[in-house]
Amino acid sequence: MLEISARKVAQVALMARELERAEGELRAFIDRMGEDEQAELVAIMWIGRDSFDASDLQEAIATARQEATTPTADYLIGTPHLADNLEAGMEALGMDVQGAEEDVIGR
Repeated sequence: MLEISARKVAQVALMARELERAEGELRAFIDRMGEDEQAELVAIMWIGRDSFDASDLQEAIATARQEATTPTADYLIGTPHLADNLEAGMEALGMDVQGAEEDVIGR
């Protein structure tokens, strides 16, 4: 079970799509997350870019914790296709991407 909510992952993905406008807000949002949520967010992104399989979620989370040598916000913001990878990771894990994104934007 993940500590991070689908809504938070979706919010990061949506802000990543507006990086020019929302980088400061995105950075602050990620920085306010706890270490567990940050590790899970990185793991979801890795699953979305096929670095890990969805069945290896716990291994991906453990690896994210072990390899956290730079601030999570810096790492994620510097990752190409962040929003796409987060959405793909959510889908691979059976999370409701569309529903979470609609919740974020208030539809």
